[in-house]
Amino acid sequence: MPLPIGVYRADQVGSLLRPRDILATREKVASGELSQDDLKKLEDKHIADVVRKQIDAGLRAVTDGEFRREWFHIDYLVNLGGVEKRGALQSTNVSKGGTMPPRLVVVDKISHPKPIQVDDFNYLESQIAAAGASGKVTTKVAIPSPTMIHFRNSRETISEEAYPTLEPFFDDLARVYQEELADLYAAGVRFVQLDDTNLAYLCDPGMRAEAEKRHGDANVLARQYAALINKAIEKRPADMTIGIHLCRGNHRSQWFAQGGYEPVAEVLFKELNVDVYFLEYDDARSGDFSPLRHLPENKIVVLGVMTSKKAALDDKADIIGRLKEAAQFCPRGLDQLCLSHQCGFSSTMEGNELSEEEQWAKVRLEVEIAKEVWGDDLSQ
Repeated sequence: MPLPIGVYRADQVGSLLRPRDILATREKVASGELSQDDLKKLEDKHIADVVRKQIDAGLRAVTDGEFRREWFHIDYLVNLGGVEKRGALQSTNVSKGGTMPPRLVVVDKISHPKPIQVDDFNYLESQIAAAGASGKVTTKVAIPSPTMIHFRNSRETISEEAYPTLEPFFDDLARVYQEELADLYAAGVRFVQLDDTNLAYLCDPGMRAEAEKRHGDANVLARQYAALINKAIEKRPADMTIGIHLCRGNHRSQWFAQGGYEPVAEVLFKELNVDVYFLEYDDARSGDFSPLRHLPENKIVVLGVMTSKKAALDDKADIIGRLKEAAQFCPRGLDQLCLSHQCGFSSTMEGNELSEEEQWAKVRLEVEIAKEVWGDDLSQ
């Protein structure tokens, strides 16, 4: 069975380490020394460069490295009508440097006033064409899962005037994702990845208990999220692949949640209507591979057994061994698996604690391992 459109045996979650001058320019924009236009021109330059680096490293799913984002989710979600940033999240899991994500508040009916990712996609496509790789690679678009605007919030952060009950809130949330996916498809996008921390956080006993204080029974919440995502993607054309990436935290090489996928496995694999799962499996805190026994025969898992959190190269023999171990739980064995790092290299602009040279060495090793396991054609 061929892989879905845009999925490859050596794949990636999408974010890459930001060049230092992008970070420096962001600071100058914040202080008023430079403009957003100055920043965009610099981002354009570096995205053109990183496209070529991905292709040269052997990747065939190409992103813009998320160079235009500070946070993997916030920069997208604040473009929805009715959503604002107000303060920072409160949590016992404090990031390095005391950094916490902005708190999103729903202040009015959620709307989709304009396409959010289309311009970025068009620029990325133009740079793939300039690199002579049109038709040889897939332009991959990653956006936050719709659950990201609900899980960390409470009822108090969703306007009761706009939404006296939450059913219309979830309906509107699904609708604005349908509209964005329609815009992306019309622009030429054929692969969209939804980045979701929340289904993985429901595997952590502590975070699960905290979620139940905010939202009620965690099993009901998991099914509610599956229904939300399914509705958000239900109008996608047959030739648009939808993937979902589950992450337990990836800010500056930190993690925030632990626990295997078993508490959500049946919902994840049997109720969620996505085509491919990008699963975090880089260390013991992600649990064993037994939840993969629920994987249907027609779906693919991109197994994140390599790590983007550490500078050291993964051991090739160990990675191959883990792929073979995971394959024992899949109905079609290795044919249903691909390889990636557990997450991107820079889910936030600060990035994980390794150098760009170390990042590319890890990517090249991933491609090398995939070719050894599956052969030179990474699309098969």
